[in-house]
Amino acid sequence: MLVTTTESVEGKRIVAYHGLVAGECIIGANVFRDFFASIRDIVGGRAGSYEKALRDAKDEAVADMVEKAQALGANAVIGVDLDYETVGESMLMVSANGTAVVLE
Repeated sequence: MLVTTTESVEGKRIVAYHGLVAGECIIGANVFRDFFASIRDIVGGRAGSYEKALRDAKDEAVADMVEKAQALGANAVIGVDLDYETVGESMLMVSANGTAVVLE
């Protein structure tokens, strides 16, 4: 399954549009990760545990979107947009949205 942020794929023709597909993932930040991230913020550097959690959430959201596109008979998702939102004080939502299509 091809997943791209572009509206078209060079050298390929879109033969069918199956509409909007979306995938979401909500993750909770754990207390220990928050504590160590705050220490890291004070002394500088990257918060690796948060970065990994964000990558994992993005991968889950994209996989959910792809699964829905495949169920519609698509072989690609174009125009993909990723959004990151906080939910409450300790939750993060990642959503992936795109258009399910069939490429020749």
